Amino acid sequence: MAVHKPSSSAKPSLRPLPNFIFASRWLQLPLYLGLIAAQGVYVFHFWVELVHLLEAAFGSQTALQALVTSIGYKSDIAVPALNETIIMLVVLALIDVVMISNLLIMVIVGGYETFVSRMDLDGHPDQPEWLSHVNASVLKVKLATAIIGISSIHLLKTFINAANYDVKVLMWQTIIHVVFLLSALAIAYTDKLLSSSHGSEH
Repeated sequence: MAVHKPSSSAKPSLRPLPNFIFASRWLQLPLYLGLIAAQGVYVFHFWVELVHLLEAAFGSQTALQALVTSIGYKSDIAVPALNETIIMLVVLALIDVVMISNLLIMVIVGGYETFVSRMDLDGHPDQPEWLSHVNASVLKVKLATAIIGISSIHLLKTFINAANYDVKVLMWQTIIHVVFLLSALAIAYTDKLLSSSHGSEH
């Protein structure tokens, strides 16, 4: 009589406790949904600032004062109309919002794919290039790089509006930016060493 052996491709079912622990990863889902809500707030803020910029360009004093207040621009004389400095600061603020939004997408999509569940985006025309090889290490490096970009924008905004900041503020913002840069280099170097060690083992 023939004996039927179980197929080697059959996936063994998890025991109740390991299955419960593994299922706990879904507790992260509300966190990613919350980040999506935060993304919506950033989109709203972006359009509010953009509308104010357009209205100020057409001479609206109310919109101009709203921009001046939002960017923290101060001057000894009244600002009757948009000037190059205000436009540059507003544009940098909009770029800052976009970069933070990109960071949110990276955390939401990459984090969900890495720590919660596969999205099965293989073959999708809009699949992000970086998502095809994302893992915890790659995600850390990309997040560190994005944070450096955001810090650079903040530092540039501060230097453009340097007259309204104390020297200590300028100094500490520069130091913090350098620390971010060094931290990102350390993370990338550590990831390279780990990748090299894993490659040599195989």
